[in-house]
Amino acid sequence: MDQVYNLAIIGAGPAGIAAAVESYLLGMRDIIILEKGQSHNETIRKYYKDNKRVDKDWQGQKVELDGNIYFIDGTKESTLDFFDEVLAKHSVKLQPQTEVQKIVRGDDGIFDVMVPGGSIRARYVVVTIGRMGKPNKPDYKIPPAIRKQVNYTLDDVGEGEKILVVGGGDSAVEYAVDLAAKNDVAICYRRATFRRANPTNQTDIANAIAHGEVRPILNTNIEGLEEDAGKVKVLFEEREPENFDRVIYAIGGTTPSAFLTGSGIGIEEGCPVHDENYESDVPGIFVAGDITQERGGSIALGLNHGFYIARHILDNDKTLRRDDDVIKRLD
Repeated sequence: MDQVYNLAIIGAGPAGIAAAVESYLLGMRDIIILEKGQSHNETIRKYYKDNKRVDKDWQGQKVELDGNIYFIDGTKESTLDFFDEVLAKHSVKLQPQTEVQKIVRGDDGIFDVMVPGGSIRARYVVVTIGRMGKPNKPDYKIPPAIRKQVNYTLDDVGEGEKILVVGGGDSAVEYAVDLAAKNDVAICYRRATFRRANPTNQTDIANAIAHGEVRPILNTNIEGLEEDAGKVKVLFEEREPENFDRVIYAIGGTTPSAFLTGSGIGIEEGCPVHDENYESDVPGIFVAGDITQERGGSIALGLNHGFYIARHILDNDKTLRRDDDVIKRLD
């Protein structure tokens, strides 16, 4: 608790890892990554199905990588292995299972990153909490009796269940197609087509529907859920209610507004306020990754954000740089 880190990073996704590694390569030491989950890239671990394709250019966003981390297209498993290797090669401390409550600047100008039982002190802080750290939930209330049957990942799904997947993006489509092999699956989306999904997923869901593997419930919204003899009764607009064993929502994530505002960071149009260097309106606190964008999710953009932030901090605070000869010997 008495140590002062040069850099504390909140969130161990691509942007957080990049901010740490790029800072290390530029000569900074005493870096810590604080992660709420059990390891790095929890969004990929929890919300991506096994063998899911992971693209550098997410949803057609063509991004040239500017930093030192060279990421290429792969799968869920190869991506996690890649970031394992990146962390292992550099002296960056990853502290998992640490939920940050807020950030407070002390009287000495050092930030106190508040965690249960105390604080972690740092000269600079980078916030890279992903939107999926707080998945979107429906506006209507979920009755307590069926809460265990209403999910946001595939963790609790069994075989032979009648399942409704709610959403029209890549995750929803992939969940529906994947689950259809061993379950009775329907997918509900408020629009008539799955245009938000990437072309491969659009083809996959079209084929699944054409072969009767997934039943589409399109152009309709859900008004609410009820418990009905141990089942989840789904109340549709302009459609008869239907019972399911389980409902899975895959409707994206949201900005962690309470955490940001509680740390003094302003929010405009759903994103934290920041300048061209990704420094927030609290000097010394930076934001990176998908919370900075209306359409988040690009690993390549997150890697670039980490690089830009590291370069800006080290360019403007030469006291954090190690001597070049020392860096060469250490690296």
